[in-house]
Amino acid sequence: MAGPDTKEFTDANFEQEVLQASEPVLVDFWASWCMPCKALAPTIDELATQYAGKAKIGKADTDANQSVAAQYGISAIPTVLLFHGGEIKERFVGVRGKNDYQASLDALLGGAT
Repeated sequence: MAGPDTKEFTDANFEQEVLQASEPVLVDFWASWCMPCKALAPTIDELATQYAGKAKIGKADTDANQSVAAQYGISAIPTVLLFHGGEIKERFVGVRGKNDYQASLDALLGGAT
């Protein structure tokens, strides 16, 4: 379902892959039954390819990873969280345009895409 550069974040790997990452990490919290999530998926895959080597972009299935979803108060999906240095820097609820995610990522990366 996900593109080749799109990471899969789980309860088991979230600490290491997201919170301990040195680069910014964009996490799409989604579920297979969520139609807006499916609409957002191609955008997440495009961002993952565009930012490969500069930021981690991936998805966390809220049905399969309820612990992490609960930890971050995910009550509506899609919710996209942007982490850097183990902290949430931005929270996007609902489907947003690619430009919104790019602007936030670029700000953390100092403008380099």
